[in-house]
Amino acid sequence: MTTDGLEGGMPLGLPASHIEAFLEDLRGAGYAERTIRKKRSVVTAFTRWTKRERIALDRLGDCDIAAFVKRSSETPAERVQFEMAALRPLLEYLRAKSVVVLPLTPIDASPADELNKRYLDYLRHDRGLAENSLRVYGPLVRDFLASQMAGGSGLSPGSFDALTIRRYLLARSVDRSAESSRLLATALRSLCHFLFLRGDTLVDLAVSVPPVRTWRQSSLPALLSPEEVERVLDSTDRSTSRGCRDYAILLLLARLGLRAGEIASLELGDLLWRSGEIVVHGKGRMVEHLPLLSDVGEALAGYLREARASASRRVFVRLLAPRVGLAGPAAIDHIVRLAFRRAGVCPASRGAAHLFRHSLATRMIRHGASMAEIGEVLRHRSPNSTAIYAKVSFEALRGVARPWPVTGGAR
Repeated sequence: MTTDGLEGGMPLGLPASHIEAFLEDLRGAGYAERTIRKKRSVVTAFTRWTKRERIALDRLGDCDIAAFVKRSSETPAERVQFEMAALRPLLEYLRAKSVVVLPLTPIDASPADELNKRYLDYLRHDRGLAENSLRVYGPLVRDFLASQMAGGSGLSPGSFDALTIRRYLLARSVDRSAESSRLLATALRSLCHFLFLRGDTLVDLAVSVPPVRTWRQSSLPALLSPEEVERVLDSTDRSTSRGCRDYAILLLLARLGLRAGEIASLELGDLLWRSGEIVVHGKGRMVEHLPLLSDVGEALAGYLREARASASRRVFVRLLAPRVGLAGPAAIDHIVRLAFRRAGVCPASRGAAHLFRHSLATRMIRHGASMAEIGEVLRHRSPNSTAIYAKVSFEALRGVARPWPVTGGAR
């Protein structure tokens, strides 16, 4: 039985208390009052619409938002985008507060999607892989599983065999780079091991995935000269909020050799001011302490004191609302590329942020640091990761180089 304002015993529309709490959340995220007033009008219109459509509060979903923004064919596209931008965060807020029931796994999820989800959970919880690694392996494995469904009546991991996997790898390696093919082979090998551990396959097919030949340490690491590093740092205008933030990020890259993902995930509690240390959450859930150098500490303190206004625990946040933590390594790379452009530096490498890491290691070895010391600073888990820097000390290499044969024999 339906009563006024209730549907199956649940309220229709959003109570004013929820609307105000949501808007206060936006205010804490750094939205301007003018923007909040506009979003309030959208939320108010939406809640009136849900009452007319008799949609229970706990059953609100993405489909309801889509129906609301498309309620009129004459609504301009810009207005539709603005309404979606206002209502999607509202739905996320209500789900986080358990006001709206979080939807279960989609009914139309395929067996391949289900298996891929369990595989990613295995990588995340059992293997301890970072989310960035999951974004690499997930699509590769999903495409493989989807191709197996398309080729037959269903998905049966027990029917996988070495020939099927090899044929797939060879077919997908055509016109791909060696690195792309290597990642695909690694993903398939990992999936096969996962299926064996689950008991879906009788044997571990990981050993049947052929390796992709790549030449390790076949070239010198791309790097920046010390002059280029300083030029990039000097090009940053520290009188602005953006400049304060970007300068602190660039110093962490140049002085400590942090990875882009490590910088993006830094939190306020990771800065140990009293002991002069910075806690770095690295690959494989490794947690290490690095010295907080004086210039790095000054840059961080200046940014936190003068240019940062956010309730987020992340150290580096967006400049525009919502003032939340940076999206990830790609955001750090973007900041570095802009700095390169300002400084007129044109590196011949795609990984912008990682160039500082290579440059730091090269500068250390040219000043007499050992491979073990470089590996300790860069937090390499394997000596093989550090070995490539043995080739960048050209002066030392000249001392061990054999003379070139000349006419009449070697001299």
